[in-house]
Amino acid sequence: MTSRPDIDIRPITETEFPDWLRAVNTGFLRPPTPSDTELEARRAQFTPGRYLGAFDGGRCVATFKSFAQELTAVGGAFVQADAITGVTVTATHRRRGLLTRMMAQDLAAAKERGDVVATLIAAEYPIYGRYGFGPATSMTEWTIDVPRTGLDRRRPVPEDGGRIDLVEAEDVRKLGPDLHERLRRAVPGAVSRGDVWWRVNTGAIRYGSSWTEPFYAVYRSADGEVEGLASYESDDNWHDKRPHNTAEVNWLIASTPAAERALWHYLCSIDWITKVKSGWRGPDDLLPHFLPDPRAARISTQSDWLWVRILDVVRALEARTYDRSGSLVLEVVDGTGLAGGRFRLEASAQGASCAPTTRDAELTLDVRELAPLWLGDESASRLAALGRVREERAGAAREADALLRTSGRPWCPDMF
Repeated sequence: MTSRPDIDIRPITETEFPDWLRAVNTGFLRPPTPSDTELEARRAQFTPGRYLGAFDGGRCVATFKSFAQELTAVGGAFVQADAITGVTVTATHRRRGLLTRMMAQDLAAAKERGDVVATLIAAEYPIYGRYGFGPATSMTEWTIDVPRTGLDRRRPVPEDGGRIDLVEAEDVRKLGPDLHERLRRAVPGAVSRGDVWWRVNTGAIRYGSSWTEPFYAVYRSADGEVEGLASYESDDNWHDKRPHNTAEVNWLIASTPAAERALWHYLCSIDWITKVKSGWRGPDDLLPHFLPDPRAARISTQSDWLWVRILDVVRALEARTYDRSGSLVLEVVDGTGLAGGRFRLEASAQGASCAPTTRDAELTLDVRELAPLWLGDESASRLAALGRVREERAGAAREADALLRTSGRPWCPDMF
């Protein structure tokens, strides 16, 4: 079914924001009417032109929001991203092309601005591939059976001369941004965190009544450098006069493996805690191997996470680094016309150049398959076996893997 011509899609005005937010809440199956606190907190982030709404008879029936973001490419360079969130279509107006129209409008604006990629976290898998997005990072959540870890609770934590202290939210807002900047330069797939992120995640901005004050732990190395931060909560679960409490990690960031190890050991040493839920971690996270018995960490969730849509093939491929020298001619198919074409990549450890070319293609792929290859998390050979990449020259997929794959997998620590 196509969209009726009387459904108007346009950037909303600030006076239309309450109706837009009601539509967002409806789409996400939350109580529709926002509280005054939530309304004012979210209104403070309103950016004209970046909030789209579909209006039918004056009522907002679909929503779309984007904001400026930086995404870390392989090698640590930041590329400008169009971060997409708040996407809903009210159940009464599904299958009318509203999301397609909003997405086309937003991506065209992002391309015009010069954004290199667009990003989102997909609630449902089948939706976004048709708009050129591909799952470019994944996440894993572990549940740790603390008694099984083999950790000796009689030994001090940490054991490396550093220290762990509990701190307040205000301290986290001071210490966290610099630590996160160091982390995201080292982790492909990580995204920027603005001041609003830190305020929301430390309770300075509260959208609803569900906020629970967490505990915050900071790790300082032996020389006093802040190298790790963790936010966690605990339940209160006793039966048979024995504790069966779970510490649930909201987020944990660290700039060194020593800091990570110390924070996980600390979480597993807290009195009355028998389980630790890790929160969203990278799929090749070191966590299980910080434990004497890695089997104590059981995977409870494993899924795709950050989806990426390449908007500028040349700038994307030139922004990342490469561990070896090589060349590759890619035929990128993009039905929207935003990023398609034939491109020759010349790469080495000293840098890369990419430009449109008339040479014969060696690999042909849809733009949605390019993002996971670009971040190094996917194999061109695997995609070829699945029929999602076509080799135009025998052996090209294997050569692409040697050029594009990375030693560590990308990770996005955040939801947005």
